[in-house]
Amino acid sequence: MVVFQHAGLHANPLKAVTGTSQKASVHSGYAHFSLCLCLYPPLQAELGVNEHHQNEVVSYMRFARFKRGMCLKTVDSCFQDLKDSRLVEETFTVDEVIDMLDGLQSVVHSEVESELINTTYTNVLLLRQLFSQAEKWYLKLQTDVSDLENRELLDQVAEFEKSEYTSSNKKSTADPIKPKLAPLNEGGSELLNKTVAHLQEENEKLKTRLKTIETQATAALDEKSKLEKSLRDLQMIQGDQKNNANQDITELENKVAALKSQFEKTLNDTTANQKFLEEDLVTTKHDLLKVQDQLSTAEKELEKKFQQTAAYRNMKEILTKKNEQIKDLRRKLSKYESED
Repeated sequence: MVVFQHAGLHANPLKAVTGTSQKASVHSGYAHFSLCLCLYPPLQAELGVNEHHQNEVVSYMRFARFKRGMCLKTVDSCFQDLKDSRLVEETFTVDEVIDMLDGLQSVVHSEVESELINTTYTNVLLLRQLFSQAEKWYLKLQTDVSDLENRELLDQVAEFEKSEYTSSNKKSTADPIKPKLAPLNEGGSELLNKTVAHLQEENEKLKTRLKTIETQATAALDEKSKLEKSLRDLQMIQGDQKNNANQDITELENKVAALKSQFEKTLNDTTANQKFLEEDLVTTKHDLLKVQDQLSTAEKELEKKFQQTAAYRNMKEILTKKNEQIKDLRRKLSKYESED
């Protein structure tokens, strides 16, 4: 498993900076995030990495040692400035000593804090480089923060730095030739092969899916063409039906208009005939009354003329005599009946 480790901060950096008994611990305490790439099992004398990575670790440790030396020189200069500027008398009061120590503390605190922050940012940039290179090969690196305070591992790194520093002093001052990039180990190749195989499989799946989508799209286009043709035919049929319906409606409207006109004409004729018949009926009634009056007058005149004839007078006298005789006979009959 690939992890990153850095040396932990010293519990009291200022104490290490003052230079008495803890000056040697600045190497581990002020290195901050001294990075190394390691493989488990734990660190060995040669860090347990390949030659290329070990050279990179050595290069970074030299850089960290240089920065550490610069910081120590800055701290030493702070103390030297205090000696040169303030320690010009043989005796000092307590307040003067406290004031000098407070000033020195403020200056050293500022310098150390600035260097710590700068070192942290530098380590972040280093991590960014490593992660960027890993991402190009689709690798995901993990950090084990719990090992950053592992005293055993820190001691091994310190021992490695000591041995490397000792051996580097014995080497010539010529610039070392940087080794070429080592090929990927079997684990990386296997992971890369798996990644390539997975990508090829995904590519084949995408190709198959693309073919399926193309087939579906072609079928959809054919279906769309058929539907459009059916829609056009239906629109033509609907247009013909609409024209026929409009024609039928027009004919029906014409027939209705003709019937309405004929009905109105017939109604007008009927009204005129009715009015004429009513007038004729009134005239006929008048004529009938006139004729009835004439008949009544004629009957009266005829009866009057008949009564004036001799036959009528004779008949009337005979009827009168007969009536008298009947009345006389009835009196006699009634008389005889009463005697009985």
